[in-house]
Amino acid sequence: MSDEQALASYVGIIPREYSSGGQQRLGGVTKQGSPLLRFLWGEAGAHAVRRDPDLKRFYRRKLLQKGLGKARVAVARKLGIRLWIMLRDEIDYQEFCRRGERQQKTVRPVAGMPETGNGAKSHRPVDEATRLPEF
Repeated sequence: MSDEQALASYVGIIPREYSSGGQQRLGGVTKQGSPLLRFLWGEAGAHAVRRDPDLKRFYRRKLLQKGLGKARVAVARKLGIRLWIMLRDEIDYQEFCRRGERQQKTVRPVAGMPETGNGAKSHRPVDEATRLPEF
């Protein structure tokens, strides 16, 4: 387990796991650790969503996918992991964001994924035998 995961586990904002055989089921948060710390991380996450555009996009995506409660916990966990990285590397939040922007610009294409040129349709493979003629 990495240190970031251990930190999230200590606070209790990781999913509870129910596993049997080859099946893995994830439940609600474990609620281990300090309830006050968990509450404060949630409040900090709610405040950060209003200030950080990347966290706001992440929150809105999770809000649509999972709902309000799970989106709040996901943002709190992400903020906590960011905090851990900042403490580990001894940097401030602006430097953390600058590194993230620099990393996004140098991201290489994922192996097995063709490069897309024009929108969502361009990643689909085209079978020439069944292709319809264009008019």
